[in-house]
Amino acid sequence: MKRLLDCTASDMKSMTAKELKQAILASEGRTVLSENIVSVEPLVSSVTNSELAAAFGADLLLLNAFDCYKCEIKGLPQTDNPIELLKNYTGRPIGLNLEPVDIHANMMEDTLKIPKGRTACEDTFKLANKLGFDFVCLTGNPKTGVTNKQIEDAIILAKKHFDGLVFAGKMHSSGVNEPVVDLKAVEKFIDNGADVILMPAVGTVPGFQESELHEAVELVKTKGALSMSTIGTSQEGADSSTIREFALSSKRAGVDIQHIGDSGYEGIAIPENIMAMSIAIRGKRHTYRRIARSINR
Repeated sequence: MKRLLDCTASDMKSMTAKELKQAILASEGRTVLSENIVSVEPLVSSVTNSELAAAFGADLLLLNAFDCYKCEIKGLPQTDNPIELLKNYTGRPIGLNLEPVDIHANMMEDTLKIPKGRTACEDTFKLANKLGFDFVCLTGNPKTGVTNKQIEDAIILAKKHFDGLVFAGKMHSSGVNEPVVDLKAVEKFIDNGADVILMPAVGTVPGFQESELHEAVELVKTKGALSMSTIGTSQEGADSSTIREFALSSKRAGVDIQHIGDSGYEGIAIPENIMAMSIAIRGKRHTYRRIARSINR
């Protein structure tokens, strides 16, 4: 087994879900995940946002607004298997956002209706498996009405129909009037089979303290799962010093993976902020090695 920190593209391509989870754990909090919107034109022409994120130091890539029925990724050439091609282009494990929408959620704002191909249901889990995604992330975009209870139910469904890792939790309210981080919900997520629990980075949602993040992370560890801090509040578009503050706070709290969102510019974090996060949590040596290592290794 290798730390993900040391893995080449060929190492990552051949990993099972269990091996990927162990490689992340062994990296001791030095794993960067970049989320990218695939339904908008890329920031840079002739290259996908995922390729750009990988070039600036991301270890894992999470696709947002990917419709499992349409399978379109802006900037990617026409292909019958877009995920396989994107893996070949980036040399990184690829994940998919699927949203467990609760039609009965107590909303604080108008609900944004999303297509079925983006929701967490039996059909989309099966399609995600067939397409070759390495992990799914059960969470909610703004205004979509994703609740902790619906995430809990979606985990059970995912474990039946998807072979990769299951990430679960909330980055922000998703428009719902409920706590973003609920320790009882976290326990249920893990008991139902979630491999990675996501929670907002301190400073991204109002009132959430580092002590609370640390408490949740310790709970996750005792139950054998991994944790991920998230920047999902458009602060991925803030200055680099803000990103470094988030990154070091999450490192102190003990998280295994650090996520940076997709709305710095539309569709991707400011690329320099991906690098700033990487340098803050693992230094220039590991960052430059990740950036420079050929996908042909």
